[in-house]
Amino acid sequence: MERGRIICAGLGPGDPDLISVRADRAIRGARHLAYFRKAGQQGQARRIVQGMLAPGVTEYAMEYPVTTEIPFDSPEYNALLAAFYDGWAARLAELARSQEIVVLCEGDPFFYGSFMHLWLRLRDLVPVEIIPGIPGMAGCWTASGTPITWGDDVMTVLMGTLPEAELARHMRRADALVVMKTGRNLPKVRRALAAAGRLDQAWLVERGTMPGQRIARLVDTEDADCPYFALVLVHGQGRRPQSAEAAE
Repeated sequence: MERGRIICAGLGPGDPDLISVRADRAIRGARHLAYFRKAGQQGQARRIVQGMLAPGVTEYAMEYPVTTEIPFDSPEYNALLAAFYDGWAARLAELARSQEIVVLCEGDPFFYGSFMHLWLRLRDLVPVEIIPGIPGMAGCWTASGTPITWGDDVMTVLMGTLPEAELARHMRRADALVVMKTGRNLPKVRRALAAAGRLDQAWLVERGTMPGQRIARLVDTEDADCPYFALVLVHGQGRRPQSAEAAE
């Protein structure tokens, strides 16, 4: 029997023009295409590839059983998501016995991508190829028009879901910051930045590289303004070569 495989194509930060040539080729040639989405919605990954798909492609919409309705660290949430990934891994593995399936993943699949949970379940069952993508944060800091790091800056990536005190602790130590998973966590992130003395330096980038992109200083936004597709950035200042020479 012909053996298939699974290809996970990283889509980059959201602008279709920022998809790699390799991922573009895989997507346009796909006959079976799977992607994550919230129930009842088109899904961000599917929107990005609109107009790229071959006629007659078979689509598999992997609808999350839960997103933000219950706490992400609750046993119920973990059980629902585990069953979701188990079920889709089994289904994709069966398809991949004789077909090639392209799975879409926003950003880079191995950088907090949802596909990682499927990869853990599939890697010993069927051949899996990963096509890397530009991380969403790279699109956001480029959209901000300022380099995120200089010289010997240390950049820290944080999840907005962390406890407030832990966020503040990391924020005090880092030179440059990226905070993901903002959304309803944005007020907590704002308080942690204030406690760390970094609030005035923070920027909110919503839908970076995508239609409706917005960039604003965090202090100029409201607590109720909690967009889902958004990152908080604090640009590093670095130790410039000229500064080091001046200090000598």
